[in-house]
Amino acid sequence: MNPPAAPLKIGQVHALLRREHPNLELSKIRYYEEMGLVAPARSRKGYRLYSEKDVACLREAIRLADEEFVPLRVIRVRLIEHGLLKDDHQVSAAPRQAARSAQAKVVSMTVPATAPRPTLVPPVDLDGSTDDETRASEAGDGLSVNQLLTASGVEPEIMNKIIALGLVTPDTRDGHHSYRRIDVAIVRAAAALLRDGADARLLGALRRVVERQVGILDDLTADLRGSSSTAHEVSAAKAEVARDVEILRAGLLERALEDFLNP
Repeated sequence: MNPPAAPLKIGQVHALLRREHPNLELSKIRYYEEMGLVAPARSRKGYRLYSEKDVACLREAIRLADEEFVPLRVIRVRLIEHGLLKDDHQVSAAPRQAARSAQAKVVSMTVPATAPRPTLVPPVDLDGSTDDETRASEAGDGLSVNQLLTASGVEPEIMNKIIALGLVTPDTRDGHHSYRRIDVAIVRAAAALLRDGADARLLGALRRVVERQVGILDDLTADLRGSSSTAHEVSAAKAEVARDVEILRAGLLERALEDFLNP
């Protein structure tokens, strides 16, 4: 077994990665650290020390940003899912402006906390009403897990898989979980694909596609943050951008589907 390679300093990492990305700036490596995409160790004197895993983490982050234009908050999730990054690194609240301007393609966003994903084990009782149902009904449109299962008409085992994939995640209020009405349609569509033998990993990939689109929307509306506009004006402006993006996305998808269905 080969001994682990000695950790590299940031200059050495920069030189190494520039062989693959000649335009890579040193500031971008620091920026990725500030945004929580890599967490190098520190020497006693405060120097950054990058392990082989840290370098692999940076290499994948750069690839996702430069080749697939994935937003930073989604890149971080992908790195965690691939085991390259631990889910315990705190993102800096104020990344340097110089680093931000060094990479125009990258969306700079804080990473939202991962919502809890309760499962349906043991199986729920479809005939009776639970305390969670009562609390969800009193809260308004929220659906309990039991109500979501009943409304969608899927099997508990399939619901478990859908929840585990993160295709539906509950809203949390006062420590109680509830689902939205739109989640019924999501569960039904996902269940139909799973029953037809769809690879569950591909459904997870569809979720990441949506996350990417939301990240693009966030980037396109970045100028609205910190503006003097009212909350209503900001919301209206975001909605307008979202509509324009959806029209463009739908057109691109329709064109791509024509090529796919009529090779």
